[in-house]
Amino acid sequence: MTVSMLGGDRRTGVEDEYIRRHHRHEVRDNQCSSSLVKHIRAPVHLVWSLVRRFDQPQRYKPFVSRCIVEGDLEIGSVREVNVRSGLPATTSKERLELLDDNKHIFSMRIVGGDHRLRNYSSIITVHPEVIDSRPGTLVIESFVVDVPDGNTQDETCYFVEALIKCNLKSLAEVSERLAVQGHTEPIDRI
Repeated sequence: MTVSMLGGDRRTGVEDEYIRRHHRHEVRDNQCSSSLVKHIRAPVHLVWSLVRRFDQPQRYKPFVSRCIVEGDLEIGSVREVNVRSGLPATTSKERLELLDDNKHIFSMRIVGGDHRLRNYSSIITVHPEVIDSRPGTLVIESFVVDVPDGNTQDETCYFVEALIKCNLKSLAEVSERLAVQGHTEPIDRI
């Protein structure tokens, strides 16, 4: 498993501990896995209120144009996501695996769609931290996925990491913009 930092930061022991504790994936032959870390200058409750919305990933994920959840929003719920043009996919069907509001852990698994991400699952954890003497958030996202025929592990990890980096960058931009605008409540209440 590899770990990538956004913005050229070096990993700390705290980040390593969070990854060991919460980001365990069973990686089989012909799979790749990685963890990415992003520091966001916004309070943890604000960032978490965006991440936890399984029914509204388009609030911060730029490649999602539409999302429909089947049934109630609970563990096992399935969402159908429409993907914007520019990616080698148009839809993705995803199941909510874990949503822990106390520990700020979100996990999902892709169960269908017209793309090459087979046996994909991800975990996102959100942790409070202090950045420049202000409330901030450490976000860690990890994944495991099959390596498609014709691709290498490095190529597959690079592609998925690029998507996650884009999503985390957008999450930071949305969260930080809301924080600068003075939003102190979780986004659900705005």
